[in-house]
Amino acid sequence: MFGIVRPCKHRLSEGLRTEWMAHLCGLCLALRGDHGQFARVVTNYDGLLISVLTDAQTGVATAGRRTAGPCPLRGMRTASVAQGEGARLAASVSLVLASAKVRDHIADRDGLLRRRPVAAAARRIASGWDRAGARTGSTLGFDTAVLVDAVDRQTDVERAAGPGTALTAVTEPTETATAAAFAHTATLAGKPHNAAPLAEAGRLFGRLAHLLDAVEDRVTDAAEGAWNPINATGATRAETRRLCDDAVHGIRLALRDVEFADPRLAHVLLVHELPRAVDRAFGTTTCTHTTAHAPGPGPAPGNPYQQPYGHPPQGRPPYGQAPQNLNGPGNPYAGGGGQMPPGGGNDWGGWGGGPGGSHNPNSPNQRPPRGFFAGCAAFVGLCCTCQLCCASEYEGPWSRRKREGLCSDCCDWCDCCSNCCNSGGESGGGGDGGGGCCDCDCGCDC
Repeated sequence: MFGIVRPCKHRLSEGLRTEWMAHLCGLCLALRGDHGQFARVVTNYDGLLISVLTDAQTGVATAGRRTAGPCPLRGMRTASVAQGEGARLAASVSLVLASAKVRDHIADRDGLLRRRPVAAAARRIASGWDRAGARTGSTLGFDTAVLVDAVDRQTDVERAAGPGTALTAVTEPTETATAAAFAHTATLAGKPHNAAPLAEAGRLFGRLAHLLDAVEDRVTDAAEGAWNPINATGATRAETRRLCDDAVHGIRLALRDVEFADPRLAHVLLVHELPRAVDRAFGTTTCTHTTAHAPGPGPAPGNPYQQPYGHPPQGRPPYGQAPQNLNGPGNPYAGGGGQMPPGGGNDWGGWGGGPGGSHNPNSPNQRPPRGFFAGCAAFVGLCCTCQLCCASEYEGPWSRRKREGLCSDCCDWCDCCSNCCNSGGESGGGGDGGGGCCDCDCGCDC
């Protein structure tokens, strides 16, 4: 998977997470259905935004769903997935843009593409993706020639760029391509008046995607001698960050002029996740929404606490220190069998017969561990179905404890407001327009 919009499951409510997965799986299956199994390798997080925007304008998410069969990337579970014109347009755009990326790597002679036989094979694959994307686009009334033309111009733009060239001049072809794709979702949704603001949002999204890709690859490109817009133009870190922040702000303003039937998922992805993508690329660890906080580890101005987590309650030790007596008055969890049984703790940090706890033969919820050979067979099955990596929860092959996939916790938590938008919108204690730390004044209850 690749793309800049990679929301962590902890930052999406259950309903929005299900919708996001429906669009991701819908894009993957649309690629397979129209272009064969191999085309699924171009599935990406940013491409599904086309499908999300189409559904957000039509508001017919339920009618545009079907139940897909078991898939290894879903832990061999079925799922409701997006289908229809939005998913097919997303597939068409993904193919053409992936083809462009392959040709760009061929031109830069990256990695194995330095070898002529490999480059020739990759060039043939890219040409096939171009034709396939054009066929699907034509059935949807979308002319992919604008994407191909933008890709062809990109090479000339890069050759003409040098020290002092504006970064926006280098990103212009990408901006043009994404603007056309975003705008066509308004045509598919039957709302042509949305085309102009969506084109503006797409143009800025293309700029942002191009710049963040350059930021993440800058050091590697410099070491390998590959072309990079930041290195080639001599742009400073501050200038690049300013362009990225301006693009994020412009996308938010453009989306205010779009008439949505159900804006929640599109709003979360394009308004809340894009600032996090910028922070991730630039290695920012603080929350971008709390600019009033002073730099450094000290307390922020106006903080009623003199320590980062305040003073510990009377009679309790500060965080990081265990109570002297686990059953004493200083332990809020004392009493009722709070002693640690033989065998130690567990993956969840709990003791005894809780979820994932040590085996208790008297617990009806904990099955006995598997033997060595049975565990090996279960391990092979988990590997072959990708559950070890991608499942939100699976049963340990030997211990039978509940565990999470390796990629299920790969989120970059915002230290000060990890869930403010979702929890605020649901409970009324913040979130959009509710005075929460996300400072979102669009009025959308995400």
